[in-house]
This record gives sequence, C-alpha cells and structure tokens, in this order.
Amino acid sequence: MRAFFAVLFVFAFLAGCSPGQGNPQLPTARIVVDTVKGPAAFTVEMATDDAEREKGLMYRTELKPDAGMLFDFRRDGFRNFWMENTPLSLDIIFIRSDGIISTIASNTVPYSEDRIPSSEPVRAVLEINGGRAAALGIQPGGKVHAAIFGNGP
Repeated sequence: MRAFFAVLFVFAFLAGCSPGQGNPQLPTARIVVDTVKGPAAFTVEMATDDAEREKGLMYRTELKPDAGMLFDFRRDGFRNFWMENTPLSLDIIFIRSDGIISTIASNTVPYSEDRIPSSEPVRAVLEINGGRAAALGIQPGGKVHAAIFGNGP
C-alpha cells in the first residue's frame, strides 16, 4: 500500500510540473500584418508589463516561423531594445499607436548590448525571427492588425 501512495505522490508531483517551466509562455494573441505579398498571420506572446517586456525573448533558442512577441507599452513613446541574452537573431518591428509600422531593425545581432531605438514614438514592438520581415514583404508603412490597435483580426 505504501508503494501505491509513493507512486501516486510522484505522479501528482510530476503532473504539477510543466515542460519549460523555466521559460513559461505568456498569453497569446493572433495578429495579421499587411505586407506587399498579402496578409501574414502570427501567433504572438503578449508582453504587457515591465517584467515581461524586460525579459522578452531572452534565452529562447527557437521561435516558430509564425510566432513572435508583441510588446504593448499602452502609450506612445520612444523605445530602445537590445539583444542581451538573446541567442536568436530577430527582426524588431516598431509600431505606432494606429497600427502602422514605423521602422524595422532587421536581422539583429544575437547577444548584442547595442541599443536599437525607434525613430519616432511608438506604442508597440513586434519581434519575429530574423529575416522573416523581408521574406514575407513586411515593410514600414504596412499595417498590423491586433486587438491592442482596435483593428484585430
């Protein structure tokens, strides 16, 4: 009987442990980006508070082609990003409060501590795999459709 309870305890303990606990996924949302090649859909993690935005995609070693992270600052401002502790090359897409793409920092350098600034006040920043913006035809002036901009898909 003791063995039964020991096994039951182990299963209960393991059930409470989820894979990737050291890097929990944030709530996700579906967004669509208008591109010169047509709409591109992504499932993005939503970084909406200071702690989530500070960690961002640090330590991630992979990101699906249709995935990313959307940083919502809730109001316009000049933003600075960097690649500290980030092993992936990313495209960093700066987005105004109307959902229009301001600028794109393409193929950022992993682990770099150099600042990557927005060129104007932006409300949000989208990070996707490095090179994806060019491959999909995402360009400044394109529109991002997301609930935070009031034009979600």
